[in-house]
Amino acid sequence: MLSDSEAAELLSFLTPSTRPDVKGHTTGYILGLSGNRDGCRFLRAKPDFITALFALTSDPSIAIAKDCYHIFINLSAEETLHQVLVKDIGIIPTLLKNLKDQQYPFSDQICTILSNLTRHEKTCKTIFQFLQEELGLAQLVDILCTESYNPHAKLQYLAPLLSNLTQLPDARRFIMDKDRCVIQRLLPFTQYEASAVRRGGVIGVLRNCCFDSANHEWLLGDQVDILPFLLLPLAGPEELSEEDNEALPVDLQYLPEDKKREEDPDIRKMLLETLMLLTATKDGRRTLKDKNVYVIMREFHRWEKEPKVSSACEKLIQVLIGDEPELGMENLLEVNIPEDVEEKLKEADVEEQRELEAQEERRQKQEEEEQTDIRQE
Repeated sequence: MLSDSEAAELLSFLTPSTRPDVKGHTTGYILGLSGNRDGCRFLRAKPDFITALFALTSDPSIAIAKDCYHIFINLSAEETLHQVLVKDIGIIPTLLKNLKDQQYPFSDQICTILSNLTRHEKTCKTIFQFLQEELGLAQLVDILCTESYNPHAKLQYLAPLLSNLTQLPDARRFIMDKDRCVIQRLLPFTQYEASAVRRGGVIGVLRNCCFDSANHEWLLGDQVDILPFLLLPLAGPEELSEEDNEALPVDLQYLPEDKKREEDPDIRKMLLETLMLLTATKDGRRTLKDKNVYVIMREFHRWEKEPKVSSACEKLIQVLIGDEPELGMENLLEVNIPEDVEEKLKEADVEEQRELEAQEERRQKQEEEEQTDIRQE
């Protein structure tokens, strides 16, 4: 790692007045440094570097500004740097202001930074407060739902950002405000073919919203009708009997021979988890049974090859074909769990956490590939 004198010399090159070629070499070097934890740890101890680099995100040189944004993508992936970036350096208001600009060339990088920063609840709360002051959740949803909002950016990572924000009850309340019709605008993106990132992010929003069982009746009712949007990505081309078809929601009936299922196993698992949450209440279970969800799950289970996804499907099928819980235990999200069962669930949670970490590694790899594409454009 750099000595103090070397660090001081390097910092002296991170000024607007430095020759562009020298600045470019310096930001390129720091970009490489930020690609590993030791480098991030070094930069965390050098807030002057981070301040100088953030100032250079508005450098006249596109290459230098892009390098700096990719440095902040790397830094924001490290939770230990969140406090420095959000509170000490205060990057969020500027990022949100630039994101709002419909011509801003680095909005994709901003979306990735904000998505990284909102993964953890504490930082997520802080960013949500800034968002409400600087932009507003309503405008964030508008931008997400307007594909041509910025011709220089695809803005796919707005969806994971919104998913992260819906960890928070206030964000979920906005998404499920019955007078705003926000969640209805998001539903079509469950089958958005252009980006698994956007698709998965929106499904993450829906899953988070389904933790609030008080809204299940509304979500499953005619005002939202969430069920077809969760089932269609899991449905295949199998030929069903006329009786089975007639019991399904209209959008699931008589699907074509070329119907394909969701390709991403992590997204398939999230869809199943969302359906499972909707079975938490007696009315939700009755609706899923009446809508013949079992038939879709039966065919899906025959097709599914991923063990973790298949296991999630089996749990849902057990609820759909099982007897109703005894009196007082109808809401599965509010049931008191016996100690021995709770211990087993904790063990399962550890396994689930490992799976989530594996998913995160896959997501980061995909992110790196997409960011490489952005750099090459």
